[in-house]
Amino acid sequence: MKNLSLKFIITIALFTAFASNTFSQTKEFTVDGIKVYYKQIPKQIISVRLFISGGTNNYSLDQQGIESLALSVAMNGGTTSKPKNVFNTEAEKIGTSFGSSSSLDYSEVNMTCIKPFWEKSWALFADAVMNPAFNAEDFDIIKSQAISGAKQREESPDAALQEASMTNVFKGRSYEKVANGTSGSLDKITSDAAFAYYKNLIGKSRCFLVVVGNLTQEEVTAKIKATLSKLPAGTAAKMSPAVKITQGKELVIERDIATNYVMGIMSSPSMLASDGVAMMVAMNVIDDYLFLEIRTKRGLSYAPNGGYNTNAITSPYSMIYASTDSPKKVIQVMVDLLNNAKENGISQEEIDNKKKEFLTTYLMGLETSASQSSAIGRWAVRGDVKGFEDFTNRVNAVTVKDVNRVIDQNTNAIIWTYLGKKSDVTDDDFKQTTIFKNKPY
Repeated sequence: MKNLSLKFIITIALFTAFASNTFSQTKEFTVDGIKVYYKQIPKQIISVRLFISGGTNNYSLDQQGIESLALSVAMNGGTTSKPKNVFNTEAEKIGTSFGSSSSLDYSEVNMTCIKPFWEKSWALFADAVMNPAFNAEDFDIIKSQAISGAKQREESPDAALQEASMTNVFKGRSYEKVANGTSGSLDKITSDAAFAYYKNLIGKSRCFLVVVGNLTQEEVTAKIKATLSKLPAGTAAKMSPAVKITQGKELVIERDIATNYVMGIMSSPSMLASDGVAMMVAMNVIDDYLFLEIRTKRGLSYAPNGGYNTNAITSPYSMIYASTDSPKKVIQVMVDLLNNAKENGISQEEIDNKKKEFLTTYLMGLETSASQSSAIGRWAVRGDVKGFEDFTNRVNAVTVKDVNRVIDQNTNAIIWTYLGKKSDVTDDDFKQTTIFKNKPY
């Protein structure tokens, strides 16, 4: 109890510090057609992110990885006026870093700098966004690095399971694509193709900007007007319809490996829905159960886990996972665990403790400007940037009935993917045959 009380005190302290260190709530405004989300905070570290909507829906299956590669080249391959080595040297002198990432429903390019070098850093960032060089030699180097990373992922059973699971669930839909590409798809992408894709991608209709740091709105607006306002209008991203899992199934993939891998994916409420945050809290409880029952009590897996994928926006889902040399036993524990949660429910004490722990971790994760700009951007992609400011209130509003309801409603149809020895499991191992009439809510 002392430990839980300490966590509660830490949570309150973090929330108070987070609130007191904030000059204002996130503001939303438009500068010459560019949507901007701006948050002024006392930190001298400034984070800028240009988000691009659409994600894996922006390209075909045989082009998977093209967006990730193109953005990486833009941020790391120099500009038409500054060759790669010149650009990197200027950035290093002022301690400014650039990066990019791609996900299921969005991508982003980013910059982190310190306030005294805001002017020079923004000039470099805007130049990289608007005038990337796509020099053939530099492109080939960055492409080779991307292919190397893809091959490493493909050699990992964990990554192979992840890819197989997504294909098993989302076959023929955008989530089937690997955002960072496969070694085969990346190998086929040329510099000209990546550049053409990039030019068509970066436009006001598909992009929005997030800025967090000790800047005024006037400072941000002036920089945009002088640079990014000149971007073309472009076209809006097309969004895929949501994929809803309504029936469970299993896919068993034979692989002669010492350790077997299993993942179950289930549809979940959107974070915009009233039950979205409740499902996130519920999956955190399930994660604790998996660790306790599979690792601590039985020693069947090193790192079993479960969670709600906050990056899956158009088709939100949750998952449970374990690697083990005793797959039949582990799957049985997983199925029994979910059945028990549905039959007996989660207790009020468990929910209260989990919310305190969850908020402590969440608020600790928002200590940097970069983490705040990333979170704001994800909420903006979802279509409700106010969710960022209101998230702690939404978590605190979750009741034990909410958690038990979302567990009951969203864990009946699970699509399982198993990678390992087929002889170690049967299709019946994955079945959830128990139906409970007396609901614990």
